[in-house]
Amino acid sequence: MSEGTDSAGMDRAMTTLSLMRAGESDPNSDRKQVISMSDFTGKVALVTGGGSGLGEAISKDLAAKGAKVVVTDINLDAAERVVGEITGNGGTASAIKQDTSSKDDSEKVVQFAVDTYGALNYAINNAGIGGKQLPVGETDLDSWDKVIDVNLNGVLYGMRYQIPAMLEAGASESAIVNMASVHGSVAAINNGAYTAAKHGVVGITKNAAAEYGAQGLRINAVGPGYITTPLLESSLDADTLEGLKAKHPLGRLGTAEEVAKVVSFLLSGDASFVTGAYYLIDGGYTAV
Repeated sequence: MSEGTDSAGMDRAMTTLSLMRAGESDPNSDRKQVISMSDFTGKVALVTGGGSGLGEAISKDLAAKGAKVVVTDINLDAAERVVGEITGNGGTASAIKQDTSSKDDSEKVVQFAVDTYGALNYAINNAGIGGKQLPVGETDLDSWDKVIDVNLNGVLYGMRYQIPAMLEAGASESAIVNMASVHGSVAAINNGAYTAAKHGVVGITKNAAAEYGAQGLRINAVGPGYITTPLLESSLDADTLEGLKAKHPLGRLGTAEEVAKVVSFLLSGDASFVTGAYYLIDGGYTAV
């Protein structure tokens, strides 16, 4: 302790710091304790690829927290099924068909959200596809174009129309989460298009966040590892599935609901100082 320091004052400061770390309020302060802000009542959210998998879980989680959800999917029947389950549980949602590789569709669904619910506050650019499994020197160029169109261009097309609507609705009351992948940071062997697209999603997320941060609009990306879905489990034999689980230090695959919880956090006021981030939800996949 340096000469002249008030030891009693230092003790009080350390006590206050300890209380703050423990999540308790400072007894010498009249500031209110911060509470969770993951309540989306009155807000409008748009989820692309919302008819199954991650998009379905995200749509349902947001609706359960009070959001009015526009569920888009290239398969309208799938989107309508999800909407039916949301409304059946007391939520508010609407379905609309969207091909995210279409500029016109990307504009159409934003206008639909505004016309139906009066504004657009949140967007989750989730829709994505895989592609043909081939090494770079044998790339199927038609497959490459399709993956880039959906997985990368689709995110840009989405933000192109979502951002102006959010600035109109109130930037500080809005947020975007883009669906990247662990393959936004590491290779997806024999799927260069997927790797390139997901790296691109991380990059355009950072650009958009830097460009609109001054206006209060937050834009982040998430990078899920391998997630349990009926499609994944039905397409892999038992040995392959176990090998895939072993690539995750937690020793299992993730669930769509686990990803949805992180997405909701990033949209919420609890993440008010988070923008331009790339949140890995990967069970440690990229740590080794």
